[in-house]
Amino acid sequence: MPDDSGAARARQRTGTEIGLLLVLVLGAALLIALPDDDGSDDGACRGLTVGSWKADDGLTAEFARYGDDVSRTDDWTGGDGTHSVRLPDGRVLWLFSDTYLGQVYGPPNPHGEPYAWRDPTTPLVRNSAVLMRDGRLESTLPAPLFADPAPNQWRWPVAARVEPRSPGSPEQVVRVLLWVRTAGQAPWIYGVPTATEVATLSLPALRLESIVEVLGQRSVPDPSRRVLFGTTLVEEDGWTYVFGGDDGRAASRPASHAYAARVPEGRLADPDAWQFWSGSSWVPGARPRPVLGDGRRTGVGSAFTVVRDGGTYVLFTMAAGPKGLTTVASYWACSPAGPWHGPAKEFSPSLPQGQVAAYNPQAHPVLSGGGRLVLSYDVNWLGTTGAAAQLSRNVSLYRPRFVTLRLAAVR
Repeated sequence: MPDDSGAARARQRTGTEIGLLLVLVLGAALLIALPDDDGSDDGACRGLTVGSWKADDGLTAEFARYGDDVSRTDDWTGGDGTHSVRLPDGRVLWLFSDTYLGQVYGPPNPHGEPYAWRDPTTPLVRNSAVLMRDGRLESTLPAPLFADPAPNQWRWPVAARVEPRSPGSPEQVVRVLLWVRTAGQAPWIYGVPTATEVATLSLPALRLESIVEVLGQRSVPDPSRRVLFGTTLVEEDGWTYVFGGDDGRAASRPASHAYAARVPEGRLADPDAWQFWSGSSWVPGARPRPVLGDGRRTGVGSAFTVVRDGGTYVLFTMAAGPKGLTTVASYWACSPAGPWHGPAKEFSPSLPQGQVAAYNPQAHPVLSGGGRLVLSYDVNWLGTTGAAAQLSRNVSLYRPRFVTLRLAAVR
């Protein structure tokens, strides 16, 4: 069922509040292994950053096509928090946070503008999942896929991976990291960080089997110090490495901190298997210590992405400070725990006309290869009028956009 309470909250958001979201929101990151430009992977670590980039109009157009399709009224028509994972049968599962379903109407909109539009009373659901096959979006799973855990709480899905049901098992499942947030007052108008959970979906049916809390944060009194994990998942040497972040930007710091954890393959849903970087080693049950960020010039947004090229890890995030509404910055390191170097080269992806901003850069290994890295970013309204009304007035705004990057040596 649609989350009517979430819709009511959304319709009350002002443009100023959306501006805060864009420096707070997820989110979340994806750590992946990519081939070098020359096809080699000798394990050497060298400084890397953005060499070149261009808009990926084809992928952007595919989400526009699917979102504007009027053949069904329960399909995805817009959302943010874009993540993806390839399933064993070749399909790609796309995961989204706050999502509009409902009917889309062709242009002109009621204001006489040349935009497809939806009824501004259309409710939000807190999460959704869309299936793609052979590059074409096909269907939306019943939404929300992950129900609210309690009144005034909701779940936002972030990174996901396919892994054995248990270590050594031949049976595979999909594990999805979830961020639990609780309704709060300013500056926590988009929810107080509450917990990291892991959901298990069956294959191939994608039936929700269970949800397990792996790291609760209710006992941390300062919400800006609470850490939610799931912006990154990577398989390496029998481990799944997971990045997370705090919400320092909601506490008026220019940048948030990044954190790292690791879990043996097949045990993402086992809280006892998680190990956190303590500042010097991986320790079960330790208080996570930052691997990146001084809270001022260096650091990340709550949603960022990391890729691995040979022995080098490259992190992309919205830049610190005012540029964080338009500009993606990069860092590099020789291990997930750092030390991280940067910020290095920045770039500003294209934005539609109007008072809008970019956020939540995410890498998509399922679409990358041959030295190309596909990166998505989300777009939202920044103006002084209600965001929900503007996103319905022009439905193309609240959808992912894509760029293709090539990495090059830091100079």
